Amino acid sequence: MTTSDAQPRLIEVEEFFADPQFVVPSISPDGTRIAYVAPHRGRRNVWVRGVDQGHDDAVPVTHDTRRGITTYHWTDDPRFLLYEQDTDGDEDWHLHRVDLDAPDEPAVDLTPMGPGSRVFAVEPLPAVPGSVLVWMNPQVERIDVYRVDIASGGKVLHHEETDPLAATLLDRQGRPAFRVATEEDGTIVVSGIDRSSGDVRPLRRMGGAEYPLSVNPQMVTPDGDGLLVGSYADGGDDLRLVRIDRETGEETVVAAVAGLTLDTFGILAPAVLPPAVHTHRGTGEPIAVRFVGDRPHIEVLDPEFAPVLAELATLSDGVLGTLSSDVSGRCWVATFLHDREPGVTWFYDHATGEKRRLGRPYPDLDPADLAPMAPVRFPARDGLPLPGYLTLPVGVPPENLPMVLLVHGGPWSQDIWGYNPEVQLMANRGYAVLQVNFRGSTGYGRRHLTAAVGEYGRAMQGDLVDAVGWAVAQGYADPARIAVSGVSYGGYEALVGITATPDLFAAAIDYVGVSDLVTALRALPPFTRRYNANSWYRYLGDPDVPEQEAELRARSPITMVEKIRTPLLVAQGANDVRVPQAQSDRIVASLRERGVPVEYLLAHDEGHGFENEENRLRLYRAVERHLARHLGGRRGTTAEVDAA
Repeated sequence: MTTSDAQPRLIEVEEFFADPQFVVPSISPDGTRIAYVAPHRGRRNVWVRGVDQGHDDAVPVTHDTRRGITTYHWTDDPRFLLYEQDTDGDEDWHLHRVDLDAPDEPAVDLTPMGPGSRVFAVEPLPAVPGSVLVWMNPQVERIDVYRVDIASGGKVLHHEETDPLAATLLDRQGRPAFRVATEEDGTIVVSGIDRSSGDVRPLRRMGGAEYPLSVNPQMVTPDGDGLLVGSYADGGDDLRLVRIDRETGEETVVAAVAGLTLDTFGILAPAVLPPAVHTHRGTGEPIAVRFVGDRPHIEVLDPEFAPVLAELATLSDGVLGTLSSDVSGRCWVATFLHDREPGVTWFYDHATGEKRRLGRPYPDLDPADLAPMAPVRFPARDGLPLPGYLTLPVGVPPENLPMVLLVHGGPWSQDIWGYNPEVQLMANRGYAVLQVNFRGSTGYGRRHLTAAVGEYGRAMQGDLVDAVGWAVAQGYADPARIAVSGVSYGGYEALVGITATPDLFAAAIDYVGVSDLVTALRALPPFTRRYNANSWYRYLGDPDVPEQEAELRARSPITMVEKIRTPLLVAQGANDVRVPQAQSDRIVASLRERGVPVEYLLAHDEGHGFENEENRLRLYRAVERHLARHLGGRRGTTAEVDAA
């Protein structure tokens, strides 16, 4: 590895974490307009402009001043656009309608419901123009499908789901085609539904632990006769895309790449992350499939999409990210994953060959100032290969550096190659950043995933310790200047790290992390128990079984809090429904009683993560101060803003 003689300019926190200027782009079905998210009235809102226009001609069509908007939907009626919003991070999502002919008029809530009810998904219904299908739970403990008339707001029950642990999948006509259900032992049963009689016929039994988030993706083919799912076909290690026939149950491999696993990461945030399967907007047919690699790999399915992808590939040396087109497949809007370029958006007209850049989320960031992300791989102590990414600061000799071990959430998630503002902030301040896809991470096959069964806080934490050992042995990291930081599950591991290995880390950051496993598991809704058989209960344990409850308590940081002596930064949302505030309160109170250095950032208008700009800036200024104080890195000029 080589470095330049000079460090890059010191990039302020605001340049990384202010609301982006152009994100979540998509083209309208008729190809005449572009929608995207940009700042308006102090929050992220949706803007719309003509396909040939710039931002100066764009019109903000949502006007939220309380919380930023991320998820929106074009409709088949050019007059209306839909978006989803919750309240201060409570995750009770509602579907709202805006009138593009009257963009200054207030939005209309199409799904007024009480507390605990939410919208789970929104899909077009081509068979009934002017309507959408909405999966929601007005009865709280059952998710039904409603057909919503967009113009009037009228709703009718389209499909009643009597089993809360079953999902009925509909075809493009809105007819039941398949049923995916979880049995008591966690086995997933895929059934076909007869169109005339409605009879449900089991076709295939799948998994358990290798499907902690159920089988994904789940896509009914446009003809309604096939179901595309991710499957470890023939007992293999790699997740492949297969088609299950509705009549015969025959399984056919649609896409497979030797040694690579289907990329299901997008299910965690479908509004902003690339999907596992790209489809044609007009026909619904799959055109390309994503697989996990050191850099994502795109496998083309539709020969007519191949020349489109070839032209798009000339626009960036990154990898195709999100993608949308008009219904004809002529005009395309694409973003790209790149480790030093945060999501530039391009327009491409396949008929004329026209290509032009539509926008950049952070136009003032220069890729030359940012650090490349290098894939790495090393063995865990039991020999399991651990893939990850190492980002080294630019302009600094790559040896004996202060280092941050950055742990991803989930745990059924993964670190990917691509721009990460948190990584770039830390690298810009002079820290090496190590991310490891520990056992239990998705994207690296059945063996890697299921090696985490029963290993919460055990071998999973051992993987992180081994990663630190590798970085020290390679000469990258100074063993006296290592921090651990993570969000959600990563926050849990940060707490485990400073309780189980209190001498390993010089600083720690717990961002909405779990500290009490028993309390967290008992807070899960009772009706989700069968679903959780493959995830929380299989991987962690069942708190209703006394022996397993004891094990869960033993692996909960709150029971080992007296061992913490590492300086800690805790960030928590008051409305977090996944990690309630009380868990962080207990950790902080205990440390303060013992005089252990701890800074507590509590945001009263946030949930499981900080979405509002002022809270993100406050958080990462605190992160910058915390790391500088205990590891000795650089500080920006705003480092002391909001100092506690």
